[in-house]
Amino acid sequence: MHKRDFLLGAAAAAFTAPALAQTAVTTAAKADIPREWVDADTGHRLLRLSDEDNSKSLYFHDNAFTADGKWMIFDSPSGIQMVELATRKLRQLTPKGYGSLMVSRTKNICYARKFPGGERKSSDDKGRAGIEIVAIDMDTGKIRTIAKDIKGYVTTVNADDTLLAGTWAEREYQLQPGPKVANTDGGYNAIGPDGKPLSFQAAKEVRMAERLAQNIPMEIFTLDIQTGERKVVTASTDWLNHVQFSPTDPHRLMYCHEGPWHSVDRIWTIRTDGTGKENVHKRSMNMEIAGHEFFSFDGERILYDLQTPRGEDFWLASYDLKTHKRIWYHMERNEWSVHFQISRDGKLFAGDGGDADMVARAPDGKWLYLFQPEIIDDLGVSAPNAAELVRPGVLRATKLVNLKTHNYNTEPNLQFTPDGKWIVFRSNMHGPIHVYAVQVAKG
Repeated sequence: MHKRDFLLGAAAAAFTAPALAQTAVTTAAKADIPREWVDADTGHRLLRLSDEDNSKSLYFHDNAFTADGKWMIFDSPSGIQMVELATRKLRQLTPKGYGSLMVSRTKNICYARKFPGGERKSSDDKGRAGIEIVAIDMDTGKIRTIAKDIKGYVTTVNADDTLLAGTWAEREYQLQPGPKVANTDGGYNAIGPDGKPLSFQAAKEVRMAERLAQNIPMEIFTLDIQTGERKVVTASTDWLNHVQFSPTDPHRLMYCHEGPWHSVDRIWTIRTDGTGKENVHKRSMNMEIAGHEFFSFDGERILYDLQTPRGEDFWLASYDLKTHKRIWYHMERNEWSVHFQISRDGKLFAGDGGDADMVARAPDGKWLYLFQPEIIDDLGVSAPNAAELVRPGVLRATKLVNLKTHNYNTEPNLQFTPDGKWIVFRSNMHGPIHVYAVQVAKG
């Protein structure tokens, strides 16, 4: 059997949808990018899932998988592609000019954006003027327009496929002006007090602070998938961003107050009717930061990066939406990650590491990690008010991938596959960005 067709698991049924835009991907990756290998430092097996240079897996909290666990989508220069996880065979789902939003959690439907002019100009170009939101039948390839040229930018779909949600801003603000950096997610550009260009991360913080200070009127809105009815959920002059629907509750939204994390109360939830607004994390010290929030797959918890204070002490925090109980899992500096994720069964976490220029200033942080959570307060004796306190834990780390050649101007954005056996991520470790998977079990 050719490596191209090496099975990830049990063989799946052959794909039989002739109506798809194409039946194969033809644009080859650079010849020196391996298809599969074993990481010499960790012993874990890696696969390259994409064939086209500068293909990208989805953002870490946007669902990329069909409910049956057979298919995953990702973006490529030629359009949205889908990969059959059992065989690694690729199919072209859309032509060029479409960008994925997420996959339905219950149906074989890919929700996507069709950009005006046939392509998205850059990672900072939201393409709001003339944008279409579409639903794509992943079995037949049929594309149905849900809405076009809407007032706002859609980012998420709810658990029962009835509502879209997103944000609208009274005017746009270009976060990444100037030249883009090849094989990365863009390029922030800013000048320091000494008149010299700042590093990528320092320039990003400057630009984020400048955007926050604009106080641009914004809305979070929902859009009915069947009727097109648009409703405002909440409005503010704060910078509203990262709108996410709960994976199980069709009327619960999470969103953030964007900006430098030490200067905002970032993580919020709200009902789609505008009620129940709640700030999930209130800081207890100056320079404490929390962010890159996401739901557990049962919809019962919100998890997020927590630092007390910024850049010094590192936690993965968990907040139970029903009981309001909190667990903080501690980690070492090198184990801090740009993004974290949780397995479908809630038993494992993973992180995508970070370089020395990022907030943790980690001297050896360029790894993709698997984390085993461990509670450390089960000693038989506890404080009288223990039930009211944060429950402490620790993350026990295993290194999965050495990312020493990865440029973190592209964030890896990892996701567990539905069966928990692989972690998918994007990386420029070989130059162009590609979609990779690493096997959780060694060997």
